[in-house]
Amino acid sequence: MNHASPRLNVPTRSFTQLLSATRRGARLARLLGVTELRSWGAPRNLTERAEAVVAELAANAVLHGHVPGRCFRLTLVFDPPAGRLRVEVSDARGDLCPEITTGTPGADALRLGGRGLTLVTALADRWDCLPYPPSGKTVRAVLSAPAAEA
Repeated sequence: MNHASPRLNVPTRSFTQLLSATRRGARLARLLGVTELRSWGAPRNLTERAEAVVAELAANAVLHGHVPGRCFRLTLVFDPPAGRLRVEVSDARGDLCPEITTGTPGADALRLGGRGLTLVTALADRWDCLPYPPSGKTVRAVLSAPAAEA
């Protein structure tokens, strides 16, 4: 008799780190994220896209979500069988939530930056912003590996 061999459940992997709300902290978030994803055996395409998403969300947390004396939190949750990664960056500024814009950013937005969340929109399946009690926010992005890579 031919029986399908049971599929071993691969546990969901997670990583959380508090980082200083500085440029060095944002850079470290990107480096730690890539190192962790590689150690989990995440697909290369997913890791490369996640690197850019983590870099952008961490930079935004440092530039726009900084409160003196407060850190930001990077969380990665990887589901290997589904090939799905959730990237979360939480900061202390709940009063400033990013907005999903449609169309091309205006000249003023581009002069001041303004390209980062457009990049996140292009690289992630979806992203959103949630309250992070007591006074912060979490920007969350979900990325999926193509079925052939997962």
